[in-house]
Amino acid sequence: MTGPTSASRPAAPSAAGWWRRAVVYQVYIRSFADANGDGIGDIAGIRSRLPYLHDLGIDALWITPWYPSPMADGGYDVADYRGIDPRLGSLADADQLLREAHENGIRVLIDLVPNHTSWSHPWFHDAVAAGPWSPARARYIFRDGRGPDGDEPPNNWQSAFGSSAWTRVVEPNGRPEQWYLHLFAPEQPDLDWENPEVRAEFESILRFWFDRGFDGVRIDVADAFVKDPALPDMPPELSGAGSFPGEHPHWDRPGVHEIHRSWRRLADGYEPPRVLMGEIGVEDPERLSRYLRPTQLHAAFNFPYMATPWVASALRTVIDATLEAHGRVGATPTWVLSNHDATRHVTRLGRPTRASGGASSTTLCPSTLPWGPGGPGPRRS
Repeated sequence: MTGPTSASRPAAPSAAGWWRRAVVYQVYIRSFADANGDGIGDIAGIRSRLPYLHDLGIDALWITPWYPSPMADGGYDVADYRGIDPRLGSLADADQLLREAHENGIRVLIDLVPNHTSWSHPWFHDAVAAGPWSPARARYIFRDGRGPDGDEPPNNWQSAFGSSAWTRVVEPNGRPEQWYLHLFAPEQPDLDWENPEVRAEFESILRFWFDRGFDGVRIDVADAFVKDPALPDMPPELSGAGSFPGEHPHWDRPGVHEIHRSWRRLADGYEPPRVLMGEIGVEDPERLSRYLRPTQLHAAFNFPYMATPWVASALRTVIDATLEAHGRVGATPTWVLSNHDATRHVTRLGRPTRASGGASSTTLCPSTLPWGPGGPGPRRS
C-alpha cells in the first residue's frame, strides 16, 4: 500500500476531526536524524526529513520528550516542561519545525509527562530542601517510613522498573528522613495530583504549547496520576497493572477522569481544538473506553491490539472487542503497530515462536537504571 504522492498531498493539515483518520508517526528525537553530527538526533534533523515524511503520507508526528532532562529514562524524566534540551535545539527551532511541518500538511503532537518530574526539576529540589510536611513537599508524595525508626517504606508498592516504589531522602548530616513515591525510576518522583498547584501548573504547561500552535499532546501514563490517598498496601491480586478486579491503589483510579475532563475543556477552547491522546495501560476494552467518552481524551493507544500475535483468530477477537467498546462511547479505535516501549513490528511480527507456531507477541523493553535497589537517593543540601 502506498501513500499519496507529493503532488496530491494538501499543503496544510486537514480540518477538525483529522485525528480520526490520521496516520501518526512517532519520532524518538535523539535517534531519528542528527543535523549537526554530534551523534544525537535533534530538531534540525527532523526538519531535514520533513519532505520524506510528507511523501510517506503521514498526517501527524508524535515527538518524544525534547525537554531538558538528565536522561535517566530516555527523556521521560523532565526537568523543565517549557524548555527544549539545548542538545536538541531551542524553542525557536521547535516553532520553526511546527511551521514547516504545517506547510507539509503534517500536524505535530508533543509528549506530556504529568505523572512525575525529574528529580532535577526545581520543584523537587525545593521539596527536598524544605523538609517534611512543607508546602514544597506537598507537590509530591512524601511520607514517613514504617517501623521503629522509619526504616521501612511507607507501603509495599513496587516500581514499574522493579524494586520498591519508595526512595528515602538523606539529610546533610547523613540522617535519613522521609520517603518519596516513584512509580517508575527513583529519578522520577511522582507528583501529588490532589494538590491544586500541580493541576494549575499542568494546565499552564498545556496552554504554553497550545498557544505556540502545537496540535496536541500524547499523555504519558495517562491512567496513573491519581493514587489512593490512604496509600494502602498492595493486595497480591493487584500486583500488576492493566488487569485487576475493583479499584487499584494507583492505576486507573476514578479520580483521573476529572483531570482529563478539565484538559478536554481547555483543548476545546482552541481553534482548531487541540488533540489529547493517552497512553493508558488497561487491557479491558470497556475500562479503556471510559477515557474516550466525548468529554475526555480523543484517542488512546490500543495496547491489546499491539500485543496480539499475528494470528487471524487472535486479531479478530481483539478487533471485535475494541470496536464494540469504542462504539459505545463514539470513539475512534487506534491500531498501534509499535512504539518506543515495544520491539519494532517488523521484528516482533516476523519472528517465529515455538508457542504458537506463528509470530511472537510484544516484547517490552524496560529502562535501565543507573543503579540497582538500595542505590543512592536524593540528599538535602
